[in-house]
Amino acid sequence: MFHAIFFSLWFFAPAGFANLAAFLAGKIKILKRFNYPVDCHKKFRGKRILGNHKTFRGFVAAIVVGIIVCSIQVWLYWSTLLIPQLVWLNYTHINPVILGSLLGFGALFGDSVKSFFKRLKGIQPGRSWFPFDQIDYIVGGVAFSLLYIRLPFTDYIILFIVWSLLHPLTTFIGYLFKLRRRPL
Repeated sequence: MFHAIFFSLWFFAPAGFANLAAFLAGKIKILKRFNYPVDCHKKFRGKRILGNHKTFRGFVAAIVVGIIVCSIQVWLYWSTLLIPQLVWLNYTHINPVILGSLLGFGALFGDSVKSFFKRLKGIQPGRSWFPFDQIDYIVGGVAFSLLYIRLPFTDYIILFIVWSLLHPLTTFIGYLFKLRRRPL
């Protein structure tokens, strides 16, 4: 079971860090000028499609970080003896630009789709919408990664469970460091 959990954390790390990168990019003042909304201020049924919180800056940060994390994974796979023993997927055949981009973009795309429906329901940005706030980036990251690689179904189930449990923990840590206004 340890190997399955480790693989889940390992494989989906580019999406997890990409999701975090998009959030942190909004906190960096120098990047604020790239703060243009993805929906380009368009409306659907009288409401903004996504609002000001989903920006091109966030998508670019997510994709770049997804590629960097995946590149580090490929390097670690090549340069250590331990990682190939813990990870069943052969990372010597992985293109980190493709997989990192798909996981990073997918995580943000999933979050954006959830935000669209959240807006339609009238839920304010930053307010919790359980369980969708916890799974949106997972569904998006998995969906887009399927364009490049397919894992056994059991790996997706474990990935979903592990990352769903990890999300509230990281959100709470962000609250403790005063990066978030609410603990969950």
